Amino acid sequence: MDSVALFCTGALVAGGLYWFVCVLGPAEVKGKRAVDLSGGSISAEKVEDNYKQYWSFFRCPKEIETTDKVPDFVDTFYNLVTDIYEWGWGQSFHFSPSIPGKSHREATRLHEQMAVDLINVKPGDRILDVGCGVGGPMRAIAAHSRARVVGITINEYQVNRARLHNKKAGLDSLCEVVCGNFLEMPFHDNSFDGAYSIEATCHAPKLEEVYAEVFRVLKPGSLYVSYEWVTTDKYKADNPEHVEVIQGIERGDALPGLRSYADISETAKQVGFEVVKEKDLAKPPALPWWNRLKMGRIAYWRNHILVTVLAALGIAPKGTVDVHEMLFKTADYLTRGGETGIFSPMHMVLLRKPEAPKTSCP
Repeated sequence: MDSVALFCTGALVAGGLYWFVCVLGPAEVKGKRAVDLSGGSISAEKVEDNYKQYWSFFRCPKEIETTDKVPDFVDTFYNLVTDIYEWGWGQSFHFSPSIPGKSHREATRLHEQMAVDLINVKPGDRILDVGCGVGGPMRAIAAHSRARVVGITINEYQVNRARLHNKKAGLDSLCEVVCGNFLEMPFHDNSFDGAYSIEATCHAPKLEEVYAEVFRVLKPGSLYVSYEWVTTDKYKADNPEHVEVIQGIERGDALPGLRSYADISETAKQVGFEVVKEKDLAKPPALPWWNRLKMGRIAYWRNHILVTVLAALGIAPKGTVDVHEMLFKTADYLTRGGETGIFSPMHMVLLRKPEAPKTSCP
């Protein structure tokens, strides 16, 4: 091989490696790059140990629902998966119905905008994002409504990522992010004009606890909308396949236990909310939300090879390969849950905090 051919071959290989490692993968413009994958707030040398610790929670699955360690369990999960989610999925960690002629990103934004439209807020209103992640929905909602959005997430790494994204998007004047537990929120009573949660309260060990906190911080007469992860009326607890799918979703998504669709509105009423509307947004005529997962098989194996190489080179933390494999297996369970109709990630409930009773003069 002459020197010119050798040079061209070397340049081609180098360019291919650069594209594969440094360019490939981000789901959105300015998203995470593969070479920047980390363990969130977990130091690189402890990622593998924390992954093993995460799985130790499932040795006694019934105890997860009552343990006071659930916040730490969820925090560990999001340290492990946040960068991979951003890299392969985008900044909005949730699903949405497919829309003909619309990209996944466009469908996601419409799904988020619908949430804020449902709670009837005005520009300048102060609203709460319960479980904001890295703030994808927050930014879409702030830009759409011009309301001031305060997001809360238990994961400090996500707080820092959200603030960075808010500043880059020029929305930091409308978006505030707080690190905290949504079961014990650091906000005053009656201090928000509205609230929403998008596929976040599924991490609460008891739904009534997070609903009670939202109820407390809302102003009387204000609305709260939540998109809930639930088992549907098609789920049969005596069907082994159904049980396997639901348990697979729980294990792969840090859930203390999926709830039945029938429990959502009753739980809301118990803490004092009025139920305005309830609808499973995943049901027809909505198009399958899980198509996005099914279309990612080739991308998964491409990305899995990349993660494996980066981990072997010491660029990605040891344990990242295990986390990536866990998420792929979980995607299969989610797809099966959607195809069989036994699981929905977007059971919508719209709630109102009643107006304060008027007092008559003596």
